[in-house]
Amino acid sequence: MRFEYRDHAADVEVRGIGDTVEEAFAAAAAGMFNVMVDLDRIVPQQRLTIAVSAPRIELLLVEWLGTLLGEKEISGLIFSRFAVEIDTVAGKSRLRGSAWGEQLDPARHRPKLEVKGVSYAGLRVENQDEKWIAQCVLDT
Repeated sequence: MRFEYRDHAADVEVRGIGDTVEEAFAAAAAGMFNVMVDLDRIVPQQRLTIAVSAPRIELLLVEWLGTLLGEKEISGLIFSRFAVEIDTVAGKSRLRGSAWGEQLDPARHRPKLEVKGVSYAGLRVENQDEKWIAQCVLDT
C-alpha cells in the first residue's frame, strides 16, 4: 500500500494511491493509522468487517475512514491491513471492507498523533495519470 502526506495548515492531509479505487481507499486507511501508530508495530490478528454507503464516492471515503476511526475509539482496536470492495447500485456507492489489527497497547505501539476526525476539506477521489487517488484531511 502506498500513501503520502501533504502539507496542510494545522492538520494532516492523507492521500492513498493505488492501481484501483479499492487500493487507494485501503492505502488511505493505512495512512490514517500510520499517523497514529507505526503500522509495522501492529499485528493484524483480529478482523473487523465494515459496510458503509454514501451518495458519492468522495463521501464514501469519509464514511470508511470515519467508521474505522470510530471503531478505534469504541473498541480500542488499531489496524494495519485493509481490503476493500466498492460498487455502485442505483446511484449509491457502497463499500464492503475488512481491517485487521489488534488492541492498542501504548507501551508497545507508542502512539504518535491522535486523529480526532475525518474532514471534508481536501476531499477527492479520482483517477489521475492511471493511478487512483483517495485523499482527505484528518483532524488532529
